[in-house]
Amino acid sequence: MDQAKAWTRVRGNLRLSAGQRLFDQWLKPIVLIEGGDPETVRLGLPSPFMTNWVKGHYAERLLMEFRSQLPDVRTVSIETLARESRELTPETESAEAAAAPAVATPATPRPAASTERPRFDSRFTFERFVVDTSNRVAFNAAKALAEPGKPRFSPLYLHSSTGQGKTHLMHAIGHAFLEACPDASAIYMPAERFMFEFVRAVRERDTFAFKARLRGVDLLMIDDLQFIAGKESTQEEFFHTVDEFMREGKRLVIAADRSPLALEGIEARLASRLGAGLAADIKPAELGLRRAILGRKLEDMPGAAVPSEVLDLLAARISSSVRELEGALNRLVAYAQLNDETVSIEFAESVLGEALRGSQRRITIDEIQKAVSSHFDVKQLDLVSQRRAVAIARPRQIAMYLAKRLTTRSLPEIGRKFGNRDHSTVIHAVRRIEELRGTDSEIDGAVRSLMRQLEA
Repeated sequence: MDQAKAWTRVRGNLRLSAGQRLFDQWLKPIVLIEGGDPETVRLGLPSPFMTNWVKGHYAERLLMEFRSQLPDVRTVSIETLARESRELTPETESAEAAAAPAVATPATPRPAASTERPRFDSRFTFERFVVDTSNRVAFNAAKALAEPGKPRFSPLYLHSSTGQGKTHLMHAIGHAFLEACPDASAIYMPAERFMFEFVRAVRERDTFAFKARLRGVDLLMIDDLQFIAGKESTQEEFFHTVDEFMREGKRLVIAADRSPLALEGIEARLASRLGAGLAADIKPAELGLRRAILGRKLEDMPGAAVPSEVLDLLAARISSSVRELEGALNRLVAYAQLNDETVSIEFAESVLGEALRGSQRRITIDEIQKAVSSHFDVKQLDLVSQRRAVAIARPRQIAMYLAKRLTTRSLPEIGRKFGNRDHSTVIHAVRRIEELRGTDSEIDGAVRSLMRQLEA
């Protein structure tokens, strides 16, 4: 078999494996340059741009395909045709024309399919993100990643419980990055969609197009990574995608409900890659932040009148999720406007009664003592004893702090539950743990873990 016949078969195989869209865009314009060494196949493309892309994505595949047809072939040379020898057909002209807009700079080849522009939510910008100590690191990291130029770190891994602002920050990154770099390309998708599109590409024998589309963009953002837990083939593909973005120093943002090493059902090597960039957690919103978020949200509701005491009520009662908090305000304002009512405490309780009651803490001090004693491996009796050893005193202070935060008991009542201690001892414990949470990550982590356990 000669090279011309082999090339016909190779083209047919590529059309099936790469998919029609990618084949027409990049592989169809390739021509066989006949003559020369039988151990070398020379392929030509009409422009350096297309030559570079095919070299980067298909050099090994072309060599493998030719060797399957002609075992004597040792190399495949991919060249740019000299201008005077190019035979530009309408196909190659249209392929070059379609590919040209995908180039961010003349030296950066990129497949045209990667130029998609996600529809980022106009409400989710950096300007509209309310910042405090619980989310400041994540906010600053997101802003830094969105700046033009070489990113200082990648990937950026955002993690928090649901409804705390991860998706808002991802949309804000997209807005800011595309505004600073109008010719850049970006993709935002939930991990579930990543999995669905990958499985579909496998079924349709179109995985090359899938990989080229995702790995060709300047900014890739994957939300809710925990949904690919246990999906081995999807994780394999995602691992190689992460690896390529890190190797090329491109922007990658990932969000999940827990830290990389705490993800269950995720391969160790993938978790290690995800933790190699910057992992930034968003802690549950404290009362002050929840109140500030409601105030900012109200600014976006022209004509809505909600008294401060009602906003205070919502911020105090709905603490599990910022998303639920905003939803409650939306519902309250909508009911008031539809029924021509004035918003008041009584009106809020009648409209949001179930939401407000469902969010009220019904945790007992006894439950808190049991959880703390189990967490720190001390006896529950030690927490109410007079022992002052640090191994007992610190868990006792944490239990008092949690009792103040998670119950409606008064300070004297809390003191009596801890061995008839004075209310001033409880005040000191609460203040001390608040200080330590800002300086001691181990204490802060223990408190957050206990709060999640008790509020579950």
